[in-house]
Amino acid sequence: MSRQATDQTDRIDRIPPLTHRLVPSPAGRIHLVEQGAGPLVLLVHGFPESWFSWRRQLPVLAAAGYRAVAIDVRGYGRSSKPAETAAYRMLDLVEDNVAVVHALGERTAVVVGHDWGSPIAANSGLLRPDVFRAVGMLSVPYSPRGGPRPSEVFSRIGRGEEFYISYFQQPGRAEGEIEPDVRGWLAGVYAALSAETMPADGAPAPHFVAPGGRMRDRFPAERLPSWLTEEELDLYAGEFERTGFTGALNRYRNMDRDWEELADFDGAPLTQPSLFVGGGRDASTTSMAEAVDAYPVTLPGLYASHILENCGHWIQQERPEEINRILTEWLAALPAPPA
Repeated sequence: MSRQATDQTDRIDRIPPLTHRLVPSPAGRIHLVEQGAGPLVLLVHGFPESWFSWRRQLPVLAAAGYRAVAIDVRGYGRSSKPAETAAYRMLDLVEDNVAVVHALGERTAVVVGHDWGSPIAANSGLLRPDVFRAVGMLSVPYSPRGGPRPSEVFSRIGRGEEFYISYFQQPGRAEGEIEPDVRGWLAGVYAALSAETMPADGAPAPHFVAPGGRMRDRFPAERLPSWLTEEELDLYAGEFERTGFTGALNRYRNMDRDWEELADFDGAPLTQPSLFVGGGRDASTTSMAEAVDAYPVTLPGLYASHILENCGHWIQQERPEEINRILTEWLAALPAPPA
C-alpha cells in the first residue's frame, strides 16, 4: 500500500461515524446522512437509489476535510413522500436542497448529483447561485432547457419500441411491473446498466420496451455486478419495498411541467465552477455527447470533464476510487466558501 493510501486510511479511521438526521423541508422532512466537518458538500442520488449510493464517498470526503451530506430525495427512503404527482417538479426539489443547507446551519454548499441527481444539482445551481457555489454532475451531462416538449422528443425515440421514460409516464404502469418483485427488478436494472454485466453490444437495449413487453425482459438474469453485494441489494430493496416506487417515478412524470416552468432559463449556461464525470459505456452519457461538446458555452466555469472508459451508469459505485480522487481534487481547487 502506498504512503498516500495509508495516510488516507488513517484519516478515515479517525473521522466520526455516519450520522442520520431528519430535517424540515417543503416536502415535510428530508432524511440525510452526514459525516465529517468543514465546507458542506451535498450529495444527491438518482433513480432507483438512495443516500446509500454515496456510501463509498462519504468517508473519503469527510477525511479530506469536508462535511459530506447525502440525502434521500423526496419520495425515497426515509424522506417524506407527498401524494401529488406535481410535488416532484424540479422547483420543489431545488427548494428541498436549499432547505437542507439552511437546516444544517450553512449558507452555501457544493452540490454533486448522479443520474437524476445531476439535473437536480445543475438546476439547484442555476436557480439558487446564492446557495450553491459549485456543481458536480455524474453520468447525466448538463443540457440547458430548450427544444421541443420532452414528451414529444421521447415519443419519437425507439423505432417502434417505447423509450423507458415514456413507459414510466402512466401512473401505476411501471409500478405494476416493479413492485411484485422489487429485489429482482433492482438486481436486473443495476446489472443491465453496469459495464461488466450489461447486455452485449448489438443485443436489445434495456432502455426500450418492446410492444406488450416489460423493461425487465431485457435485464441480465441471476448475476450481480461486482460492486454490489447481496447485503447491499437487500438494503436497497428493503427501502423500496417499504416506500413503493411511485414517489421515485413521479420525477419522470414532471418533465413536461419542468420544461414549462423553467422557460425563463431557456439555453441558460451554468456559470459556477463545475465538474462532469461520465461512463464510457453509459448510454446516459454517450447519447448526450453533443451536450458534452457544448460545455465551453453551457459550462463556462468547467474545471474538468472526464469520461471513464469501460464504466457504466452507476459510476460512483462502479469506480469509487477514481470518483473519490476526481471529487477531492476538484473540491481542493475551488475557492474557499464565503466566511
